[in-house]
Amino acid sequence: MNKKLIEKIEQLKQAHNAVVLAHNYQTADIQDLADFTGDSLGLSINAAETDADVIVFCGVKFMAETAAILSPEKTVLLPDELAGCPLADMITVEQLRDLKQKHPDALVVCYVNSSARVKAESDYCCTSANAVEVVESLPTDREIIFVPDQYLGQFAAERTARDLILWPGYCHVHVAITEDDIKNAKAKQPDAIVMTHPECTGPVKALSDQMLSTGQMLRYAAKSKAKQFIIATETGIIHTLKKQNPQAEFIPATDRAICPNMKRITLEKVLWSLENMQYKVTVPQEIRIEAKKAIDMMVEILPR
Repeated sequence: MNKKLIEKIEQLKQAHNAVVLAHNYQTADIQDLADFTGDSLGLSINAAETDADVIVFCGVKFMAETAAILSPEKTVLLPDELAGCPLADMITVEQLRDLKQKHPDALVVCYVNSSARVKAESDYCCTSANAVEVVESLPTDREIIFVPDQYLGQFAAERTARDLILWPGYCHVHVAITEDDIKNAKAKQPDAIVMTHPECTGPVKALSDQMLSTGQMLRYAAKSKAKQFIIATETGIIHTLKKQNPQAEFIPATDRAICPNMKRITLEKVLWSLENMQYKVTVPQEIRIEAKKAIDMMVEILPR
């Protein structure tokens, strides 16, 4: 059945000049189908650099919005219109404006895991891979508001010794990974390297050997001589880790670290998305321009 589905998807991709993007947290079959796999911003940049007319983003809504911000001339499709991100939804543009009024001289750094409207209200965007560098680059005489993930913000604050104004948002998947999960996994595999995503809580990060974004985890594992790794992030990334490093063992810190929104995307939904050109994700031009400025400011600080 999957073979037939994939054949149909490939035919439709050619017919629509489409490219399929899959976030590292997608299911194995979606990652294997995709033209590009990776983190959200990296995927949007990949798609912008292609001559594709259509982008099928296998991820969640804010990711498809980011693709639309960077590729306004392309049609961006999200295979499941309900694939949202609770973290991104934890702050609204109105809430950010209220916070800015309380700190009128502050610079706003927003994590890429935020809506297009929040990005448009921010000065800088950042990813989990470069949050520290973005914060570090900002003037020391300015307050910094960091939204929406408090744990990534705490990580950046600790690494830069900056006193950030944090929004109390969090990723429910990463917060579900506990200190006991790491201790139990480490007790079973004492020689394993613990790789932890910065969205995890402080106690979990304190027990880790490496605090890395998903892309950084992939690069670290590829270079490391270690044979066992405990992975404290959404379990979808383990598929690619195993695929790229068959000689190593990758152990999830907990089987609970599953994002139900990421898992909403299926091969059938990718097929229907291409058949019916659904669900289109667009960003109004006035919001797109302002949101792109925040992304461009990040790129200016940290050129690829």
